[in-house]
Amino acid sequence: MADPGALAVLLGAFLFLLLIGTPVAFALGIAALATVWWMDLPPVVVFQQLSSGMNVFSMLAIPFFVFAGDLMMRGQIADRLVALASAMVGHMRGGLGQVNVVAATLFGGVSGSAVADASAVGGVMIPQMRARGYAPDYAVNVTANAALIDLLIPPSHNMILYVIAAGGALSVADLFTAGIIPGMLLMAVLMFTAWAVAVRRGYPREKFPGWGPLLRLLVGALPGLMLIVIIFAGVRSGIFTATESAVVAVLYALLVTTLVYRGLSASGFREAVLGAARTTGMVMLIIGTATAFGWLMALLQVPAMTVALMRGITTDPLLTLLLVNVILLVLGTFMDMAPLIMIGTPIFLPVVTQLGMDPVQFGVVMILNLGIGLITPPVGPVLFVACAVGGVSMWEATRTSLPFYAAAVAVLLAVTYIPGLSLWLPTVFH
Repeated sequence: MADPGALAVLLGAFLFLLLIGTPVAFALGIAALATVWWMDLPPVVVFQQLSSGMNVFSMLAIPFFVFAGDLMMRGQIADRLVALASAMVGHMRGGLGQVNVVAATLFGGVSGSAVADASAVGGVMIPQMRARGYAPDYAVNVTANAALIDLLIPPSHNMILYVIAAGGALSVADLFTAGIIPGMLLMAVLMFTAWAVAVRRGYPREKFPGWGPLLRLLVGALPGLMLIVIIFAGVRSGIFTATESAVVAVLYALLVTTLVYRGLSASGFREAVLGAARTTGMVMLIIGTATAFGWLMALLQVPAMTVALMRGITTDPLLTLLLVNVILLVLGTFMDMAPLIMIGTPIFLPVVTQLGMDPVQFGVVMILNLGIGLITPPVGPVLFVACAVGGVSMWEATRTSLPFYAAAVAVLLAVTYIPGLSLWLPTVFH
């Protein structure tokens, strides 16, 4: 039987700490400690859960993927991908908006991080767009929304988190494969949206450089793009696991950035190491405290109560899925992605599986849903980074973000209600 007092302490303490500006990891940990104190349990159980949450072998893939992406970002790969994308689609109306979306897609296959994309691709594209007469809010909105594509295509380390939060029984290779078509769909819809807004605002198109220069740019970018092939083909074929593929990605990134592109300096390597260490430390602490928090929610029967509550609201599967999406979208406006994956998966996965949704499909839905939260105020870290690069406030960017936001939500609904978008490609490889 759930203890209402303990549940009130757990959720109340967590929400209060968030409201006063406490970092999410500390809010989760302190709320868990306060709850075990209320329940008269030994505090050591929180630290045991924290340790067990971080002590997962497959979690090693996360720091290596982060490190590989950081190396490629500092090794001039972003500049080459932007140049290639410009030659491919820059001649379309609002060409630099199209370039931004395609470059984000290409860079996503290298970094797997939406924040890194907004920083790297945005750092190259936003100044160019402003210099050619594009409004800053347009440049920022295209950059922030295009960065969401990174979350869906390999190597998205958030998908590894989802696999762990779902109990570790799912295949990382299936998740990687399932995100490809939704990622390409999001790219196409955002390109159309960027084009439509550009036409309405009268933005220019770039000159097509010709097939010869395009081919040379493709050859120049090919060593970096091969990282996508190595990771996906290696994991999908079973040559190596996701963790092993992350190590291979680091070694390959070092070779490409030092021997092929010769763009990685000693200081850049040092910054990449320190950046990966900081990011890993932050992510691991969040995962550990979220595991302790999630264990208490399971102990207090929150998942079972959530299922019962949703059944009380509606028994219609379509409305239930819509309700799950709305709840996750709201939560994503003030919580970061990693803790929400760790906490939300054990709560909502039983709900959707009872409706017949495949756990792999729900993984793609959750990743995209929480990704939209990364561009939604008041927190919105990806939007914040894009605004900082573009030199505009979040309010200025948000005022004109509706077409792009609606495009992302439309893709989310399509992935939610059309299982084949995420489940067809994995079946091809089985």
